[in-house]
Amino acid sequence: MTEDKKLLLDDLENQCRMCQRCGLARGRHHVVFGVGNPLAEVLFIGEGPGEQEDLKGEPFVGKAGILLDKMLRAIDLDRKQNIYIANIVKCRPPQNRDPQPEEQELCIAWLRRQFAVIRPKIIVCLGRIAAARIIKPDIRIKKEHGIVFRKGGVLMMPVLHPAALLRNPADKPGAFEDFLRLQELILQHCGHTYTDEQKEVILAERNRG
Repeated sequence: MTEDKKLLLDDLENQCRMCQRCGLARGRHHVVFGVGNPLAEVLFIGEGPGEQEDLKGEPFVGKAGILLDKMLRAIDLDRKQNIYIANIVKCRPPQNRDPQPEEQELCIAWLRRQFAVIRPKIIVCLGRIAAARIIKPDIRIKKEHGIVFRKGGVLMMPVLHPAALLRNPADKPGAFEDFLRLQELILQHCGHTYTDEQKEVILAERNRG
């Protein structure tokens, strides 16, 4: 199963690298397709690549990505091991501006096909733009981050974007609480995201607390 999904994602990525559907393709260095475990039960979705992501071809590798990885590690998640990370648009918007609605519309099919292969149980939307596209258009990210929604049998949670946390460090404690809530969701609804050993450690730490 792992190999089958990996082959499907590899083939999809090769197709995506040829994409010229919108003007973002003209300025890219790399298509930033996604990274992670093809069997992931948790899918993280951001809005689009920034400068470092465009140069390296991997999502969330700049300063915001460093913070994201730190927050993931705090709840025993790892981008290469037990989750998958992708974006709404696969090419960097100029000057890191927000991806325009028409750009999102032209690119969203790639994400839908990634979703169809991975079939996650939980989607985490990183920031307002991803949450507005995936969860609901009128999302109020400052007020609704950490709330769990259900769409089509999939649990969805909007969280504050790591770049926003770098700009507003006072929001970090609330963001960390959201990640703890995510950990609880994973324990309740996911079968293999955490190993049995990880589950034992998590539960032991809670009991000590």
